[in-house]
Amino acid sequence: MGRLLWLGVFLAVFIWSAIGPLDRFTWFLEVVPALIGFAVLAATERRFPLTSLVYGLILIHCVILMVGGHYTYAEVPLFDWLKEPMGWERNNYDKLGHFAQGFIPAIIARELVLRLGVMKKGHWCNFFVVCFCLAFSAFYELIEWWVAIATGEGAEAFLGTQGYVWDTQSDMGFALLGAIVALLSLSRWHDRQLAQLAARG
Repeated sequence: MGRLLWLGVFLAVFIWSAIGPLDRFTWFLEVVPALIGFAVLAATERRFPLTSLVYGLILIHCVILMVGGHYTYAEVPLFDWLKEPMGWERNNYDKLGHFAQGFIPAIIARELVLRLGVMKKGHWCNFFVVCFCLAFSAFYELIEWWVAIATGEGAEAFLGTQGYVWDTQSDMGFALLGAIVALLSLSRWHDRQLAQLAARG
């Protein structure tokens, strides 16, 4: 994906999400990680460019965050519509978000671990990446808890539990599943892109 296309999609979705969100505080909380990610990519693009696969995955994650911020994770219209045909009792957009929270960081972590020489490809690398993603997911749940304590009822939409008592555990479970699926489905593609990046110097 070209740089201008990436930037165009990011800015278009960001502007759309900022116009009349359902809850402005929730929008801010959900969009901040996307803005932090954007700043990190902008600061490192020249001295440490990433593979196009990783850039594309990061954009997808940003879009998921910004859509969730606009509607709140409990009220994304498409997932409201899917509730009846899928037999869901709740809006499950947050589960898509947490699956992505494992799926996308898995490839980012894999790229950093391999390129920085932390370890070589193989089972231990995969194990480390999965553990990292699960730890990242758990830490995000702690952040949600801290925000809820600090802001009280105003964080309910950010937490997105929708009355589900096992929401925190299932969130981490979806992130774990996402990390495993990413490694199983994208590792070979990622290896080819890493080789191309190394060949370009």
